[in-house]
Amino acid sequence: MIEAMEQRRSIRAYEDRPVSRELLEEILRAGTLAPSSKNRQPWRFVVVTGQAKAEMLAVMKAGLEREKTAPLLSDSRQHLAGAERTWEIMGEAPAVIFVVNALGLDLYASLTPEERIFELCNVQSIGAAVENMSLAAVELGLGSLWIGDHFFAYQELRDWLGAEGEVSAALAVGYAAEDPPPRPRKSVESVTEWRT
Repeated sequence: MIEAMEQRRSIRAYEDRPVSRELLEEILRAGTLAPSSKNRQPWRFVVVTGQAKAEMLAVMKAGLEREKTAPLLSDSRQHLAGAERTWEIMGEAPAVIFVVNALGLDLYASLTPEERIFELCNVQSIGAAVENMSLAAVELGLGSLWIGDHFFAYQELRDWLGAEGEVSAALAVGYAAEDPPPRPRKSVESVTEWRT
């Protein structure tokens, strides 16, 4: 598995060839094997391919356009161009998997400390599921891109997906049409404090 971690890259260019349902199911299975806080397994997956992908892209584009005049993420406006590039990547990838936090609380809710911790634990669990899926993609000869720019079209995508809970992440999946070099990583020494 360390080898898959070392080989994993964020892929932003995909071949024009579909990914079989069987391979996508293997990726999803890897997601369901992730550890989760109190074994809540808060994830639900929505796999978007084929004609549905065109609908999803139109919905996301509408959200990106709305964001220009009525932003949900006003402090992140400088990242909107990057979100538009992500939209193009999502269009090129043969599959996009949305990960819904089925136990997620409303984005605008005022949370008690206990609810906030509950939410943080569920988000950690979702992150573990997405990482598992990313590594499974590598092992299956596929590339992937963990997407957070869907938040620029959050409400539109949530409505389109009919999501109970919160749309936490998206993962573009396909056969890589690029082989980017590894990005720099901090050394273990620079991020670790030993207390004995």
